[in-house]
Parts: sequence; structure tokens; C-alpha cells
Amino acid sequence: MNKQQPVNISAITVIDQIIDALQRLYPGATTDLVYENPFQLLIAVMLSAQSTDKQVNRVTARLFARYKTPAEIARLTPEELASLIQGCGLYRNKSKHIIETCRALVEKHGGQVPATRAELEKLPGVGRKTANVVLMAAFGQDTLPVDTHVFRLARRLGLATGSTPRVVEEELLAIVPPGQRTFFHHALIKHGRAVCLARRPRCAACDLRGCCRYYREKVPNIHGVSVV
Repeated sequence: MNKQQPVNISAITVIDQIIDALQRLYPGATTDLVYENPFQLLIAVMLSAQSTDKQVNRVTARLFARYKTPAEIARLTPEELASLIQGCGLYRNKSKHIIETCRALVEKHGGQVPATRAELEKLPGVGRKTANVVLMAAFGQDTLPVDTHVFRLARRLGLATGSTPRVVEEELLAIVPPGQRTFFHHALIKHGRAVCLARRPRCAACDLRGCCRYYREKVPNIHGVSVV
């Protein structure tokens, strides 16, 4: 970003409390995607848009049992690959992007997944979030990917106010301590799936409600006083 985001002072005061609560709720939180190497992770994350991790795992188990390298997948037609990943949403578009990405890996990177964001984002169908996940999970870099759950919860909790994932990412990087960012990413995803749902958040059952801006400002009749 060209303009640095201002530090959210109120978020700094509660971030440690939120991380402590998440550690109690989701100790050792990590990804549910199953993979054996950076290439398998890259393909799994590309497949994950509009699909559940369980569905992606079923698809990748079938795919990688037959095709294990970028070179092998690069030789497929979009129709052949689409038939193998059909259980995932947007599978026809994903098929084209995956084949193009595999060709790029073979032709430009010796069949290896690059370990820089700039090179990852040059791959067809790979955006900043996907690149950040690969950098974080496959290469141990201290990134903080912002998916739909992280974006929603960061704004509801009052940790971020940005209207785009990129701005929210920068706001979170400013307050989430290095070394905690991988856990924070995974724990927020789990909390977003289990409690802080998109349409009907389960605020009454949420252990984070004591430091949540959404609960404080939007949920009616807190402590007997309407705050709507």
C-alpha cells in the first residue's frame, strides 16, 4: 500500500486478551488441508475457494494419487483435470488456472514452488491470500493471510476497519506480534466457522464477546441496555 495505515490504539489494548482466549479455545490451531509438500499445498489452496477443506481433501487425495508433480498435471487438458476436481466450486476455471500454473512452475521454476510473494502472485489464479498461505504454511514465513473469516472477524472484533483484505492485513500486521500470526490466522478461521458465523453469529456463546466491538455496539440488550 502507498499509504501506511494508522495504528489502531484500541485494538492494541485488546489483542493480547484475544490471542489468549483463542489459545484456550483452539490450542495448536492449524490448517485442515492435507498436503505433503509446497506443491500440494499450493494446489489445495487454489481449490479451496468456495469449497470446504473436507471437500478439497477428498479431491486432492484423488488427484495426487494419480498425478504427483507439476509436469504431470501440466500435460492434462482442462477437461481432464476438471473431471478430477469437479467436487470443488468453480472447478472449470480452477482447472484452467491450475494447468497454467503447473506449466509456469515447470517452465520458469524447475518444477518447484517459488518462495517469494512476487513470484507466487505471477502464477495464474494465485492472489495475495493464496501466496500468503503458501509462504506461511510451506515456507514458515511470518505472514498473515486474510481470507473471508479473518476479514469478517477482524472487523467485528474492532481489530481492523479496512474495507479490503489488503488493508485489513496491514492493520493486523501492525498489532499481532510476530510469531503469533500463523496461529492467529488459523484460530480466527476456526472461530469464524464455529461461532462467529457470517449471517447469524453466536454471540451469546462467544468467549470473545467481552472484547468485541460488534457485540458491544450491535447486539441488543447487553447488560439490560439496548445498544442498537
